[in-house]
Amino acid sequence: MWFHLDPSSGLPIYRQLVDQVKQAVVGGVLKPGDRLPSVRDLAVDLAINPHTVAKAYQELEREGVITVRRGKGAFIAELGEGALPPLHEREAILNAAIERLAAKAYRLQFHPDEVLQRVQERLARLKNSAARP
Repeated sequence: MWFHLDPSSGLPIYRQLVDQVKQAVVGGVLKPGDRLPSVRDLAVDLAINPHTVAKAYQELEREGVITVRRGKGAFIAELGEGALPPLHEREAILNAAIERLAAKAYRLQFHPDEVLQRVQERLARLKNSAARP
C-alpha cells in the first residue's frame, strides 16, 4: 500500500492513516467501492499494532469515509455525485500534506521555487488526466 508513516511528526499513527485515506479519496486515488487492506495485513505491512489500524478504520467508518462489511472487509464508501468532505476538513488534509512535503523538501535541501514548480507540474498532469474520458 502507499501509506507513509512518520513517527517523528507528532501526529498519532492512527491519525496519519485516517488523513492519508482521506487524501487518497479526495485526490481520486481511492474510489468508492475500492477495498482497503485488512487490519491485520496493513498492520503487518506497516509494522504497527493492529489496534492502531483498527482505530483508524473505526474513525474512517464513523466519518462515513469507509464502510466495513463483516467478513468482506473495509471499502471506500459510496458518495453522492460530487460529494466532498467539508472545506475545513479538506484544508486540514491539505495543510498536513504540505507540512510533510515542506519538511521533507527542506531536509533534502530543495529550493522552494523548485518544490513549487514540481507541485504545479504534478497538479497540471492530474488535471489533464482527469479531463480525459
